[in-house]
Amino acid sequence: MHQERNPKKHITIDSIREFRELTEIKIRSKGSGLFMIGGGVPKNFIQDTVICAELLGKNVDMHKYAVQITVADSRDGACSSSTLKEASSWGKVDITKEQMVFAEATSVLPLIASDAYHNAKWKNRERKNFSKIFG
Repeated sequence: MHQERNPKKHITIDSIREFRELTEIKIRSKGSGLFMIGGGVPKNFIQDTVICAELLGKNVDMHKYAVQITVADSRDGACSSSTLKEASSWGKVDITKEQMVFAEATSVLPLIASDAYHNAKWKNRERKNFSKIFG
């Protein structure tokens, strides 16, 4: 409706451009990790940046760390039909530091965020600004 009513000035969601930008961030990062809540398309997009980078002729490492919080079960086709261990077989995620958390996100995410905040390791971390690479 928005695009129909505003043909010359409207918001457009370009999922291919977004995927290419995520891939560029992966290419330019020294290392990467994933923290995923749920699954589905966002999970596939971020994991597949490794594959896309390789298709573009770039040599990148797998995502070194991965945590997925989900209530989905891969036995019935949910969980995008795969766990993080399955993602490693495709060269997307290194399984040495991966963890599937089978829990309801609204109950465990506040605990994880609280722990990260109170440990305060983020205070000494260099702030990232990936938007600069798209200048």
